[in-house]
Amino acid sequence: MFFKGKIKKTVHVEGMSCQHCVQHVKSALESIKGVSSAKVDLNSKTAVIKSSSEIDNSDIEKAIKDAGYEVKSIE
Repeated sequence: MFFKGKIKKTVHVEGMSCQHCVQHVKSALESIKGVSSAKVDLNSKTAVIKSSSEIDNSDIEKAIKDAGYEVKSIE
C-alpha cells in the first residue's frame, strides 16, 4: 500500500451534480474525527477516505446525509 499504516474506504455517493457538491461532501467527510483526507470524484460519484484508525460507517453515512446526499455503499 502506498499509504502504509492508514485505512482507506471508498464511499459511493448519490445526489452530487456539480463541483460545489464535491466540496460540500469533501468538507463533511473531513470533519469526521480521524479522517486524514477525503478525495471526492464527481464522475464516478465516489469519495475515498483515508484515516489512521478505523472510522465507523455510521459516522460516514451521517456526515453525508447531514450534508444532503445519500450513501449507496461503503467499501
